[in-house]
Amino acid sequence: MEHNFRKANLTEQAQIWDILQQAIVRRKEDGSNQWQDGYPNPEVIRQDIEQGVGFVLTEGETIVGYTAVLINDEPEYEKIEGKWLTNEDFVVFHRVAISEQHLGKGLAKKILASIEDFARSKNIFSIKADTNFDNLAMMSLFEKNGYVYCGEVYFRGSPRKAYEKVLTKIN
Repeated sequence: MEHNFRKANLTEQAQIWDILQQAIVRRKEDGSNQWQDGYPNPEVIRQDIEQGVGFVLTEGETIVGYTAVLINDEPEYEKIEGKWLTNEDFVVFHRVAISEQHLGKGLAKKILASIEDFARSKNIFSIKADTNFDNLAMMSLFEKNGYVYCGEVYFRGSPRKAYEKVLTKIN
């Protein structure tokens, strides 16, 4: 099945929110406090889409995943307790979620690869991200895909593990 990574449309907000709600429940069932404080919420998703930073992964016509992708736009990263690998322009992504019906197909990895393609298309060779200390699946995904642990950043008072991947330039 063909996958496509593209900007989300406002008409897709309800479908995207359904996917995020499934992920919020999964995080809770995993015993995590990540995403258990009212964030993310439908307003955050609407803002992502309106600002042009909400992206979906589709399988045919079906939305199977979501993430927000921004350029140089994460003020908390300036306060890292640790050290980033680079101080150049960077792409940052947040709110990765895969549809319950499509788990186990490697779609989160496809989203990460699509984000790398997006970064290269903007001539940016650094990708930064963070995750909760108890999100073992995301930490494993980062490590398997060449992300390096760089330290801690804080969101809403909670420490998060910060990662960076430096991309190679493809000529």
